[in-house]
Amino acid sequence: MVETKSPRQEFLLLAYQSFGIVFSDLSISPLYVYKSTFSGSLRHYQNEDAVFGAFSVIFWTLTLLSLFKYVIIVLNADDNGEGGTFSLYALLCRHAKVGLLPNHQAADEELTTYHDPGYSSRNMTSSPFKVFMERHKKTKTGLLLLVLLGAALVFSIGVLTPAISVLSSIDGLQVQLQNRHTRMVVFLACLVLIGHFVLQYRGTHRVAFMFAPVVILWLLSTTGIGIYNVIKWNPRVYQALSPYYIYKFFKYTGRDGWTSLAGLFLCTTGSEAMFADLGQFTAGSIKRFFGTTIIVHVAKVLAFCCIVFPCLVLQYMGQAAFLSKNFSAAPLSFHASIPELSQGKVQSPHADCLNPLRWPVLVVATLAAIVASQSVISATFSTVKQCYALGCFPRVKVVHKARWVRGQVYIPEINWVLMILSLAVTVGFRDTNRLANAYGSACMALTFVSTLLTSLVIYFVWNQSLFLALLYVLFFGSIEIIYLSSACMKIPNGGWVALMFTTVFLAIMYVWHYGSRKRYLYDLHNKVPMKWILAQGSSLGIVRVPGIGLLFTELANGVPPTFTHFLTNLPAFYQVVVFICVKTVPLPYVHHKERYLIGRIGPKSYRMYRCIVRNGYKDVPNSGDDFENDIVMSIAEFIQMEAEGFTNLDAPVDGWLAVVRTSEKFGKRLARSESDSKEESCSSSFPITGSCSKSPALQKLQSMYEQESPDLNYRPRVQFKLTDTKFKDLRVKEELLQLLEAKCAGVSYIIGHSRIKAKWNAPFLKRFVINVAYSFLRKNSRSPAVFLNIPHICLIEVGINYYL
Repeated sequence: MVETKSPRQEFLLLAYQSFGIVFSDLSISPLYVYKSTFSGSLRHYQNEDAVFGAFSVIFWTLTLLSLFKYVIIVLNADDNGEGGTFSLYALLCRHAKVGLLPNHQAADEELTTYHDPGYSSRNMTSSPFKVFMERHKKTKTGLLLLVLLGAALVFSIGVLTPAISVLSSIDGLQVQLQNRHTRMVVFLACLVLIGHFVLQYRGTHRVAFMFAPVVILWLLSTTGIGIYNVIKWNPRVYQALSPYYIYKFFKYTGRDGWTSLAGLFLCTTGSEAMFADLGQFTAGSIKRFFGTTIIVHVAKVLAFCCIVFPCLVLQYMGQAAFLSKNFSAAPLSFHASIPELSQGKVQSPHADCLNPLRWPVLVVATLAAIVASQSVISATFSTVKQCYALGCFPRVKVVHKARWVRGQVYIPEINWVLMILSLAVTVGFRDTNRLANAYGSACMALTFVSTLLTSLVIYFVWNQSLFLALLYVLFFGSIEIIYLSSACMKIPNGGWVALMFTTVFLAIMYVWHYGSRKRYLYDLHNKVPMKWILAQGSSLGIVRVPGIGLLFTELANGVPPTFTHFLTNLPAFYQVVVFICVKTVPLPYVHHKERYLIGRIGPKSYRMYRCIVRNGYKDVPNSGDDFENDIVMSIAEFIQMEAEGFTNLDAPVDGWLAVVRTSEKFGKRLARSESDSKEESCSSSFPITGSCSKSPALQKLQSMYEQESPDLNYRPRVQFKLTDTKFKDLRVKEELLQLLEAKCAGVSYIIGHSRIKAKWNAPFLKRFVINVAYSFLRKNSRSPAVFLNIPHICLIEVGINYYL
């Protein structure tokens, strides 16, 4: 008998798990904070007041930003347990019409998780500010650019975090080997980075259980070192907890103290990762035991306040106590502050003897750096997946294996780009000071973007007053602007790297969004009128051949121009036509039973249907075979629901859609089974099942083709059978049998293969963006069939020209 965990045990387990994913990046910041702070002009202030003042700034920055802002406020702004920049944007899109996502439908608002019961704004009166945001397209575009800026900064941090984390952890070799092997440190850091990125494709499900113990061991060891240094070197360092020392710090250091804020801010790097990685471990156990994600916030607050925050404060306090008496050790302050066992004192970085205690600390530091890098890399993969789902990133291959944690994805292209860029900045800079300048600049900017978006969530989603939202921005934003102004002084000394990465990634995302939206508007303007479809009759004036044709389009209503372009060149089409629209709704996940919207195009005799597949921005599409079977079962359910009185049987309209999987009878109308051979699946007796309508010659050709294509032999043969053969309306039975007959004949996927050009009289900038930038991105990205998991052997591409 399996023993069920009690709520208390589950709560403690969640708090324990949060150490490995959520707090790892924040926990390793003591490796480089003091080193970066005292590497510039502040190195000339070698006295106790400067060190105590720096520690006081660190303590209050960590308290105000990491504790109060992120742990207490921002972590509550989750989107059904998911965090990050795009989760804030999704919340805003659901509670105010400020999004630019196409194909929004009223039916989307009926999804189970669309409205948070605690913050529902359905019956709220619109404020003037909300009306202003919703009416002006420029405000919507500005909001999207702000979100894309946050995503670009996440990508930049994904490049810089592995480099600075691993290099800082291995920097201890310079102390241990008497600062004579700098090239070896860089070489070893590159080896660790290469190994880390190469193993990404395997996922973290097998080693994830080690993440929390590594981070906890790291926190405990650094805390012990910090306590020792406080007692050994300067017990009076606790006095620097008073904000009065911040005043003394700036009074003494002046402008040099202000420029050093860029290094002091590094103590909060990883705070945004706490929010971005919010959904990494919450999906299953939270809802199973508690039914709400509020327990996640409580567990994280407990873990941060009781363990992470005190450990970090004691470590920073210990380094401050050490530096107040050994200021020459500032370039390698963390590794130099490790106690010397043999002599009972701490050795300086230039001592002649070796410290055996540094080796285990070096190993633990490297492991903790790898865990911290993993959390940021996973957040980068997730952000890119969300960008693509919302139409703001070129098509990439998204890999998710069944044994992986829900929400964990691997993107090969992004992984190799991150590895190359991380190696480039590691080899190019060769020291953590310039890396810290670039890393800190990106983190400061991302923190400020998060503040702006959270203030909008406070007003639009939490329904708080505009005054409270402005107060939030003024308080935290003013602090962050001060740090940003200091970071601007670091741009010539490494900060330009973060600026360059962010600019390139932002340009890529906005160009892709601009081109994709223009193409969607072209399809919307040139869609085929329903009058033309109805005027052709049930045969559409063409030859109808056996099988099902799944025609993919971005339009949620109307007939796309791809369909008529196909008929113009080849006046024949399949017996059953299904227009598939795969769209993303502003939700992280959509329940499978609510995913499909099924409707009819034209009268019943046309055998034309519409299927809208609604995915969340973190959902991974189903494989081809599962998708085919889901479509068939959903259409069959729609046909029988329609016959039971849900709508008019012969209504020649293209508007009524049904969520068929919420029906109590779903799955009971058709019996589904798998067979080993194609002949067996199509040889069942008529009329209970659909018989294959292909001629013997076609069946023989298909059999020969399958023998030449090994991939076809591995596709499961699914057989459908009607469970009820008695129907009041024989037309319903006939339509169902034709559907099963078409499925038996085969399913083909039709997508558009577009060639996009700007109009000759368009402005120069538009022609450059469409003809050069957007075309370059399309040529070097994956095809739509890869992301949609369309089997290549069943794919038909229709060429079409777009003039935007």
